[in-house]
Amino acid sequence: MGRGQAVRRGPLEPVFEGSNPSAPTNGFARKASIVVPMNTGELKLFSGSAHPGLSQEIADVIGVSLGRACLKRFSDGEVSFQIDENIRGTDVFVVQPTSTPVDENLIELCVMIDAFRRSSAARITAVIPYYGYARQDRKDKPRVPISAKLVANLLGAAGANRVLTMDLHKAQIQGFFDIPVDHLFALPVFIDYLTQLAEKAAVTIVSPDAGGVERARAYAKRLDADLAIIDKRRSEDGHAEVMHVVGEVKDRICVIQDDIVDTAGTLQQASEALRDNGASRVIACAVHGVLSGPALQRIEDSALEQLVVTNTIPLRPVLEKSSKIQVLSVAKLLGRAIQSIHQETSVSSLFV
Repeated sequence: MGRGQAVRRGPLEPVFEGSNPSAPTNGFARKASIVVPMNTGELKLFSGSAHPGLSQEIADVIGVSLGRACLKRFSDGEVSFQIDENIRGTDVFVVQPTSTPVDENLIELCVMIDAFRRSSAARITAVIPYYGYARQDRKDKPRVPISAKLVANLLGAAGANRVLTMDLHKAQIQGFFDIPVDHLFALPVFIDYLTQLAEKAAVTIVSPDAGGVERARAYAKRLDADLAIIDKRRSEDGHAEVMHVVGEVKDRICVIQDDIVDTAGTLQQASEALRDNGASRVIACAVHGVLSGPALQRIEDSALEQLVVTNTIPLRPVLEKSSKIQVLSVAKLLGRAIQSIHQETSVSSLFV
């Protein structure tokens, strides 16, 4: 070794020896990583401001108390949220449907999730009974967003580890998430109600459009009922919509099945078409009762005998007074799913 040449002391990295290397010496031995199952700790259930009534029902089903937190608004409308108990290492479930006002409830949910993440919760599950923006799930026109995907990105960026939701407008929205999604269906809740109708007279399940045939078929199969479809077409002048009924509906109880009822225009037209084709009774079932704009007036003026919705979205007081609208609770279904997720057991029995 030449004079003044630096001497490197300490071990060198071993030379790469191909696909069959020699056994490493103790100096170069590396510890194998050990995968430890995540301990999700105690179940904690929190509620946003969108639907505290449903959150309390779920808490009663599970047998826990709602988590303590302070949720309010600053004078300019910004969300202020503070957790009033220790949640470090716990399994947090936060219930918040992103219904009207959609944007406020969505941002509130994201703010809450961020607070739980920064408070060291072991796992955060966003329980979203109604997933807003679900109808914007594809580019059906030039230069439009895919808002359902954007919302999925927002929830993941906020810190959600899992999503529990119900009757997405399109099942493929699950693929927009990079986290696990448990997609429940309200079918068991409606079946209990509709079975009583089927005992009285022949029932036909009606899809209000071609896109809802698969959903209506699932209901018809469970009830051993017939299936009919409303074929909606434009008239020759392009202004009015003509409803053609495909299937047997005469002298039968017709149940229009849909996932969302918003302004109720389709329901009003479909019910009149069914009545004109000889249906003895016309009832509608929709999972999510958005019921915005002229929905109430259209329902009251329609041939519908009754509209049955679930409580994934809270009804406005004026809607609660309507004798035509009946609400079924999904709290038991969501509660069982939350318990299964917390206990790391299968929820397949709920995916009917």
